[in-house]
Order: sequence, then C-alpha cells, then structure tokens
Amino acid sequence: MVQVSAANLADDDVRSLITLHQRRMYDASPPGTSFALDLSGLEDAAVIVLEARDADALLGVGALLELSATEGEIKSMRTADTALRRGVGQALLDRIIGIARERGYRRVLLETGTGETFGPANRLYLRNGFTRCAPFGEYAETDFNIFYELAL
Repeated sequence: MVQVSAANLADDDVRSLITLHQRRMYDASPPGTSFALDLSGLEDAAVIVLEARDADALLGVGALLELSATEGEIKSMRTADTALRRGVGQALLDRIIGIARERGYRRVLLETGTGETFGPANRLYLRNGFTRCAPFGEYAETDFNIFYELAL
C-alpha cells in the first residue's frame, strides 16, 4: 500500500532517487531546458518534499515549491523504476494538490518536457485536469518545454 508523507532529505534512498531524477532529466533534455531541482534546491524552506513508500521501500518522490501565497509549483516528480505503473505518481500528485488546497493556493503550476521520456508525466497531468499555460516565473518558452496549470 502506497503511503505518502514528508520526506527526509538525509535518507540515502531519497537522496539517490532525487539524484537519479536530476540526471535523467538533464540527459533527456536539450541543453538549458532542464530545471530539475538538485538536493540543495529541494532543501529550500519554500519547498516541501514528499515521499511515497510501501513499508520501507521508497517508491517515489515529489515536491511543491511555494511561488506566492496563492500559487505553488510542482517539482521533482519521480517514480522509482521498480514501482512504475503502480499509481505512485498519482498518489504523490494527489497529496501535492491536497497540500496546495490546504495552503489556500488558487492554482498549481508546473514545467515539464516533451518526447517519449516525458510522455507518462504529461498524460498524468492531463488526466488530472491540468491545462497548458504560458511560461511563468523565470521560465522561457522553447520547443521542448510545456507549461501546465491547475485551477484549485
């Protein structure tokens, strides 16, 4: 059973999965178009990092970055290779959206890529009511990046 809770960034398995996520995002993205947060970025006080576990097994991670009192950005969503297609991404997304609602955010935003590597993520967000939007914050639009928002 998937349990989602706050992650401890000192845990080796959490650190390893985040490092793997960042490496794979850079490998699958054209230069200058990957914005995956590294461990130091996830340690920022404006970020809450979540983990999905089944007993002691880490299944995935995801994060929510507070952009303002009314907006948050989803960051660093990654399911462990051994847990693909088990609903881990959905469980993490549900909890992130729940936290955003608890905080009173009016919308949640995210940036992701295109291509085969990013297909499952794009399908997850579209299935959950996210719609395309313009770049936000300091992001620049490219042929590779896609921006989504979900009104809450």
